[in-house]
Amino acid sequence: QVTLVESGGGLVQAGGSLRLSCAASGSIFRFNAMGWYRQAPGKQRELVARSTSRSITTYADSVKDRFTISRDNAKNTVYLQMGGLKPEDTGVYYCNGVGYSGDMYWGQGTQVTVSS
Repeated sequence: QVTLVESGGGLVQAGGSLRLSCAASGSIFRFNAMGWYRQAPGKQRELVARSTSRSITTYADSVKDRFTISRDNAKNTVYLQMGGLKPEDTGVYYCNGVGYSGDMYWGQGTQVTVSS
């Protein structure tokens, strides 16, 4: 059983920074890709950033140049460094892992609230 546990969310003022962490219960090498999604109230869940096993990264246009996804393979952890936060970045952030067979895993989510 694979589990993903997010941490690092909280309340921050606009322009501030946060770093989210996603700790996997086992090696993150089992995942073909890992990423972060977010869901704002009343909106669909959307991709924020993704990193593949070949270190190819993808970002939503709305977060490019502000957010950075990274992996620490030794700690089986994926991070999302968020800077220049805006109120529209508010939402629940979910960690996601996709296995090589297409199996998908989700964390429980961590709330990020950006005040104006």
